[in-house]
Amino acid sequence: MTSLTINVDPSRHISPVDPRIYSGFTEHMGRCIYGGIYDPDNKHGLSDPKTGFRKDVLAALKELNVPIFRYPGGNFVSSYRWQDGIGPKHLRPRRPELAWLTEESNQFGTDEFMEFCKVMGAEPYICLNMGTGTLEDALAWLEYCNSSANTHYANLRRENGHPEPYKVKYWSLGNEVWGPWQVGQMESQDYAKEAYQWAKALRLLDPSIQIVSCGETGYADWDRVTLKKLVPVVDYHSIHIYTVSEGDHSVNVMGPAAAEKAIDITKSLIDLAKIESGLDKEVTVCFDEWNVWDPVRAPGEKGAEEHYDLSDAIAVASWLNVFVRKADVVKIACIAQSVNVISPLITTPSGLIKQTTFYPLKLFANLMRGTSIDVHVSSPSYQGKTVPDFISKLEKQDRGKYTKWIDVSGVLGTNNDLVRLAIVNRHPLESFTVPISFGPECALVEGAPVKVYEVWSENLKDSNYRGDGEQGEEKVKIVEKELKADEWSGKYLLKAHSFQVLEFRLIGNF
Repeated sequence: MTSLTINVDPSRHISPVDPRIYSGFTEHMGRCIYGGIYDPDNKHGLSDPKTGFRKDVLAALKELNVPIFRYPGGNFVSSYRWQDGIGPKHLRPRRPELAWLTEESNQFGTDEFMEFCKVMGAEPYICLNMGTGTLEDALAWLEYCNSSANTHYANLRRENGHPEPYKVKYWSLGNEVWGPWQVGQMESQDYAKEAYQWAKALRLLDPSIQIVSCGETGYADWDRVTLKKLVPVVDYHSIHIYTVSEGDHSVNVMGPAAAEKAIDITKSLIDLAKIESGLDKEVTVCFDEWNVWDPVRAPGEKGAEEHYDLSDAIAVASWLNVFVRKADVVKIACIAQSVNVISPLITTPSGLIKQTTFYPLKLFANLMRGTSIDVHVSSPSYQGKTVPDFISKLEKQDRGKYTKWIDVSGVLGTNNDLVRLAIVNRHPLESFTVPISFGPECALVEGAPVKVYEVWSENLKDSNYRGDGEQGEEKVKIVEKELKADEWSGKYLLKAHSFQVLEFRLIGNF
């Protein structure tokens, strides 16, 4: 039996945690936009009469401190004509929508999205249409958003009531262009050549922007080929991975192991591309779609409205631990999506449901900031099936590094006197009492309590969603506790299937 220990050395810094890893994603899919963010015809007075935004949705999202929202897709963008979504609303055309086989009213478009970001205090991130769209369309969109010149699309923005440029910093070169479900699917070499030319032209129009290349899983040959060509002209490489439970809690919570291994592989591919190109520049990962999503349980063509349980909350906490541990590589991550569609929030005509996954996201976004630090965890590991399955195909020793039952990330606060540990006990049945020790040159501040923020419930199937589509009893939520100094023994009982953030006040040389 492997001994259980958590050893923390606050002097071993990995990298500052970029707050952008707690970003969101708003796609024209299901009820994410219409009936989610934007609900001007709400009969219960929940929407702002001026903007049409759901006030309860905005308030809940503000609890998550979302720094960036990605828009407008997702698969939706690959047949989206952005010009349809600007100007007087009664003149905007209604179009067939090919990604999810619906119709798009275009009542919510670029200007509404920019207003949403402004209200949220977040930065916009636009994904460009490399399916039916052209480079000319992309340049026009960039001009509309960012130009202060006396030119056509900049003037059109002014005519539409927006005199100042939006200064959109983040632009991605297409969405999942590698996928057979994508309008405009390409081979990797073809995409890389075209994306290279797009990046050059976009920077000519606005040299200040940051560009994201379209990656696959991070461990696919697509990633190798595209990085080799695009490293000289991009700032970030995207990865998309979703994990799935298949009805098995252990499979669910171990899914993020694939993301951690994928990030390791992507970092190596970036380094290889930099060596081959002879460039010394920073290119990091933008993990701009991630989440727990079972497409059988929540089909995309039916709106992908997942009803999450405690197991899913534990999986999301495991996902977020990965991003904190990989803070030196992952600088942006966008949970897909922000409202209704595989989301921590579900709207009803009369209210809002905070799903189980809302609470780990809230704790990470508000508490797990500062500098990622080295945490060594000794724990038994899961050795069963994983989805994606490539983790279970690794050698046992290598696999075990990614599939420990006790999963931990740590941060050192900005004042260097506070350490927070995000600890997940992923085991479905066993509780563990785990010793927690710190580096040789630090100690707990005398008399300081240990604060605990816990997400747990007795049953892994517990949900905050009632069967009739309304808010049920909030069985899964954050419970705050405090252990006084004389109650802290240096060990902590981790309940089975639990997530907690522990906060320590330390003194020492770190």
